[in-house]
This record gives sequence, structure tokens and C-alpha cells, in this order.
Amino acid sequence: MSERNDQHTDMPPSGRAWHFRLDDMAEFARNALDYTAGMDQPSFEKNRLVFDATLRNIELIGEAARNIPEDMQKLAPDIPWRQIVATRNRIIHVYLGIDNDTIWSILRDDLPGLVESVARFKALLVSKGLLPDNP
Repeated sequence: MSERNDQHTDMPPSGRAWHFRLDDMAEFARNALDYTAGMDQPSFEKNRLVFDATLRNIELIGEAARNIPEDMQKLAPDIPWRQIVATRNRIIHVYLGIDNDTIWSILRDDLPGLVESVARFKALLVSKGLLPDNP
């Protein structure tokens, strides 16, 4: 087994290793995409349950991203880490000020690519010996 840098395997205060947050990011993105599959923007905006659940999952993506160490984030510059966390902060602190067009754009333009980027990032980490094959 390849040698891994211990600073990347330390457990955060939550008790979960940071790399599990990558799985969380992909799962939350898939949830939001599943909830809105087949919907157009007006239908999405009218369905408060779907809207709120989707917003919550976008928030959770940002929460998970906050727990990825910065040195690891630098290995995946195609993932907009700061923007993801900023979106989370905006949802949490300015909930009523979130623009529906922005949320819809995140859903349709950003989340599908995020799922793919996270998968590529995990494969890169495995290839560099920074993650086990099946963490």
C-alpha cells in the first residue's frame, strides 16, 4: 500500500475523514438533480417542497466542500470551491434574497458537471495514493 500523508487522513471534529465529504458532495448534487428531473423552471419554483429540498441539498454541497482541506482543493482547480461555499453561505444567511434564476442555473449548468468533477478528483487522489481505492 502506498504511503499517505497523515495530515490528509486526520479526522475532523465531526469524526468523519474529509474524503467522505467528496461522496457527500456528489450525493447531494444527484439528489437535487433527481428531485428536479423533468421539471421546467416555473414548475420548480411553484413546487415549494422540491424547491426547499433542492436548496437544502445545494447548501449541503457547500457544507461538505468547506470540509475539504485547502491543499486538496488545489488539486482540483476545475471545482469552483469558493463559489460553492459562497453559495452555501448566501443560502444560509440570505435565504429570502436567493434569486430563483441563479438556483435554476446552478441546477442545470453546474451540478451535472460537479458530479463528474468529483468523480475525476477522487480518481486522481487514488492515483496519487492520497485515497484508498474504496475509502
